[in-house]
Amino acid sequence: MSNKKLVLIIDAHQAFLRNIEKDSNFTAQNNVLFSAITETYIPLLNMFAKLEAENIPFKFGLVLSPALCFILDDAQIQKQYIDYLDNLIALGKSELKRCKGTDCQEQAADCLAKIEKTKADFTEVYAQNILAAFKKYADKGFLELIPTAATYAYLPHYEDFPEAINAQVETGLYSHREFFGETGEGFWLPYQGWAPSFEWTLRSYGANYTVVDARSFLFSRDCPETGIYAPLRTRTSLVLFGLDPDCPKELCGEEGFSENEVYRSQKFDIGFELKQEQMSAFFNKNDARIETGFKYWCNDSDEDEHIPYNKEEASRQTIEDAISFYESKVEKLEAASEYIKDGEPILVCAIPAEDLGQKWHEGVEWLENVIRCTASRRGFDFALCRELIKNQFSLPKINPYPCSTNGLGYGEDLMDNSNSWMIRYVRKATERMIDLTERFPAEDSLKERLLNMAAKQVLLAQTGEWPMMLHESLLSDYVSEQFKEEILSFTKVFDALASNTVSTEWLTNCEKKSPLFPWLNYRIYCKKK
Repeated sequence: MSNKKLVLIIDAHQAFLRNIEKDSNFTAQNNVLFSAITETYIPLLNMFAKLEAENIPFKFGLVLSPALCFILDDAQIQKQYIDYLDNLIALGKSELKRCKGTDCQEQAADCLAKIEKTKADFTEVYAQNILAAFKKYADKGFLELIPTAATYAYLPHYEDFPEAINAQVETGLYSHREFFGETGEGFWLPYQGWAPSFEWTLRSYGANYTVVDARSFLFSRDCPETGIYAPLRTRTSLVLFGLDPDCPKELCGEEGFSENEVYRSQKFDIGFELKQEQMSAFFNKNDARIETGFKYWCNDSDEDEHIPYNKEEASRQTIEDAISFYESKVEKLEAASEYIKDGEPILVCAIPAEDLGQKWHEGVEWLENVIRCTASRRGFDFALCRELIKNQFSLPKINPYPCSTNGLGYGEDLMDNSNSWMIRYVRKATERMIDLTERFPAEDSLKERLLNMAAKQVLLAQTGEWPMMLHESLLSDYVSEQFKEEILSFTKVFDALASNTVSTEWLTNCEKKSPLFPWLNYRIYCKKK
């Protein structure tokens, strides 16, 4: 057993995108989730099963945001996903006929086979319950499920509203316990957004550790000699792990592994390339174009020349890239061991879930090869954060520098010229929600329902997903309208309470449209006495 430890954490989150209207099964909103299930979550579970069957050791931290858990657990969404797969299978069969005798024939067959297997896995192997499958591996000790904020909000934007921070943390922990039966040892800060007051909040809710950006360690006044290669603690003995800053760039940066010319291009999809009549098996006439997963070309392709994807070449490249990743981490840990004489060097790497399958088609295969390489060479062992905090109260103390993994270190992409208009509305709604809990501390019946709805709309408006999607120009019109609807719904509740009038029909419809956190109590926004 090596004294060097590598912690891999997969961060899976998404906005509350849920469309259950009739004949709207395949909208761009739902496709965000459906693509993630097909390309990332089921392949990850299949990888876990394969490694377990072969007795190959592996350990991961896994973050599943509350909004993501809710829609994965939604029976209507599960039914829509099966319908979506059925239509993809029908599309695949028509593609086999269209591509017969062309360079795309083999790829079309592979894509169809994958969709058919995904449906069998989802319905038969995992019984439509992906969360239960992840929990099974957590119960066996392979995964550590790490809770996070209720709606994955960028918490530093609300540091001056401690009640809002409490609401995000408390709701996130409660949701985690509802889905997985426990709240865990740690807490995942969305975007690793750190502010000085957060240590008190996290400790008050029982969190023993969190993970921060490397700059929180390296830019602090009391910068540790061990850098990011050993955990530290704050004044309240909250353990901090520093992230490896190179990991995201190594995978999907401009010169990352995913850009290798032999890997499958994620830009060219028949959902955007074929004519409407050729897509009749999948799209209705009025449906917006969305990705189908039928992609036949490699990264070496461009608009003028499409080069067929070679699966065997890509598989060989994943092995080379896995070895390269492994060796780079061994090199870092060996260098760190020179400065850590009395302990074990630790390196924590966070991998966005979308990098594994969605942004990088071969990402899950690469990850499996990293695990196999590690098992055979043993330059380090995989570990979980909760296993590395046994000396929690004797670690050196640090006053972390406030920063984030996003932007240039300060979350600039969450408040730039594409999305900065949002913040004044959500901060005003947050301020008013705190005021409402002071004015109505012990309501019941209809007023309590109104206040619970108001609290839910504020949590949804606070999500960091909305500004990030605007920054990335992803469903921009929908996101803007959704955010405005959340703010207007909150304002309608605020005005109704002021005038003591309310439409019960409107409230009921609003509750049906936003069923997230059905157990939510508006008093989470109360000031702590």
